[in-house]
Amino acid sequence: MDTQEKNQALFINVVMMFQALAWQQMGKIKNPATDKVERNLEGARSFIDTLEMLREKTIGNLGPEEERFLNEILKELRLNYIEELKRPASESEPAPSSESNQKST
Repeated sequence: MDTQEKNQALFINVVMMFQALAWQQMGKIKNPATDKVERNLEGARSFIDTLEMLREKTIGNLGPEEERFLNEILKELRLNYIEELKRPASESEPAPSSESNQKST
């Protein structure tokens, strides 16, 4: 793997890391440290803002695939963030899975 390929892989990893952190903060996935779904929209906004800053700072330095990837991630995160802003906090928790329903019956 040459330096350019390595840097592309590292860039993708950084973007995916911030994406996962934003999902956690929106309450879309469990926090692995607490094993709970937690919702902190300010935290989510911070991670989205960080990715937007990264996009601005890398203009002209990304390959077409990297640029497309980052733009798609940002678009997806923004849409979900807006959805979460409209949702009351009590509705943000995911519905129990069918597996947990079976255990309680």
